Amino acid sequence: MTDTATSPPATADRQRTTSRPARPPHRRPTLWQRVKRDKVMLLLTLPGLLYFLLFHYVPVLGFMVAFQDYEPYLGYMHSPWVGLDNFTAVLAAPKFWSALVNTLEIAVVQLVFFFPVPIALALLLNSVLSSRLRRFVQSVVYLPHFIGWVIIVSVFQQILGGAGVVPDLLDSAGLPRYDMMGDPEAFPWLLTLQLVWKDAGWGTIIILAALLSIDRGLYEAAAIDGANRWRRLWHVTLPGIAPVIILLLILNLGMVLSVGFEQILLQRDAVGPDAGEVLDTYVYYHGVRDNQWGTASAVGLIKALVGTALVLGANKLAHIFGHEGVYRSADR
Repeated sequence: MTDTATSPPATADRQRTTSRPARPPHRRPTLWQRVKRDKVMLLLTLPGLLYFLLFHYVPVLGFMVAFQDYEPYLGYMHSPWVGLDNFTAVLAAPKFWSALVNTLEIAVVQLVFFFPVPIALALLLNSVLSSRLRRFVQSVVYLPHFIGWVIIVSVFQQILGGAGVVPDLLDSAGLPRYDMMGDPEAFPWLLTLQLVWKDAGWGTIIILAALLSIDRGLYEAAAIDGANRWRRLWHVTLPGIAPVIILLLILNLGMVLSVGFEQILLQRDAVGPDAGEVLDTYVYYHGVRDNQWGTASAVGLIKALVGTALVLGANKLAHIFGHEGVYRSADR
């Protein structure tokens, strides 16, 4: 009797549950709804977007000059098209290949001897216990970044030039005078030394930010397991900042053919064009100054294509080794 009395209400509850309307599926916000929702953030990013649009994307249209016998008074629309003649002229010029070799030599030296310096400096600053001392050192090493290349080259001229402090010290010690500023063989090393002094401190900002994002609990767990300072550095710190290091390395590879136009232009005459000519100065002297606009644009397009290929190749290699790189692949 009890089962018979309770079964009708249970059946009614089941019917009410069955007849309840289904909840509508969650709809993804439309583009306009997302724009209205994030309008403040979009307004904050608008200046940066306009900068890249005006100074990086719009000038890409100028690469059409590489396929024209460009005349400034005729403009893009009326200058005659010459196809690949500008590229043929560039690749047949011995001075272009000399500038390319100098560019690659300087780029390799800077990549090997400058790129690790901000990482090492950031690790040293991160190990300083006193926050006051850390802030003082950071301010000192950041300061040269805001000094122009004209002043920096002048300072190095006063130190390493023919009448500088170092040659005077060598002369007073009975050793032959050495003018590093005028030595063609030492030119890549001189540029790297100047770059380290100017931008090593500035490059530590990103590495220090990556170090701060590492979970402190990992260091505590490693210390409990008996890992000393070097083991914690190798197994916790370096893996923690490895994605940032790989990202910076890929971006630097994209700029491998741009080794500092202003810095080299100021010192090119001291070592001569055979050692001081790079692709950027080649474009200036043999393209812009001599009104060879087509060949100058062709060299610029070659630089852009090589940089893009290096970024894509390095990013693919990073994916193979399990890192994200600049962007994720479609299958990750």
